[in-house]
Amino acid sequence: MAQHLSIHPDNPQARLLQRACEVIRQGGLIVLPTDSSYAIGCQLGDKAAVERVRALRGVDDRHHLTLMCRDLSQIGQFARVDNARYRLLKATTPGSYTFILEGTRELPRRVLHPKRKTIGLRIPAHAVTQALLAELGEPLLTSTLIVAGDEAPLTEGWEIQERLNGQIELILDAGTGGVEPTSVIDLSGPLPVLVRAGRGSLVPFGLA
Repeated sequence: MAQHLSIHPDNPQARLLQRACEVIRQGGLIVLPTDSSYAIGCQLGDKAAVERVRALRGVDDRHHLTLMCRDLSQIGQFARVDNARYRLLKATTPGSYTFILEGTRELPRRVLHPKRKTIGLRIPAHAVTQALLAELGEPLLTSTLIVAGDEAPLTEGWEIQERLNGQIELILDAGTGGVEPTSVIDLSGPLPVLVRAGRGSLVPFGLA
């Protein structure tokens, strides 16, 4: 049975964060709150866990997974970011955005788009997620918690446990989650391209 931990949304308990990190390092899948909706996450380098995320979502390797980072320095380690892109990222993070960027050699090839060699990256504005990333000490590979066949994210901890029991190891329940996903902006080309309109404002990218 998946562990269901009720965590404070603004002042997350250290022992719960530590338990979540243990599960991640042991190859488990966790559900965590973000500033847009609940997400499912696993350790970046764990091949089996990454495949479990894709299976739960019902997506193949052409679907961009998202590397959830604590700050811009982590994004700079795993994605190619020039000065213009850096200024855009600095102005809009943390926030409800996912950015498509070309990955660096620090990333396993299996998490990159097979043809474009790109990946999603984001810095969420949520106290639990930020504290978890700080405790983990590395980015988390994630995807929006939309189960294969569903059209919207799961929003309640009890429902997540009921639907996904046996498919995940731990739920960090910070209360009712949102249903509006991040805005997805492709920054891998010369100009920003809107992939999906969501919570994040499109004004900073000239796409509104």
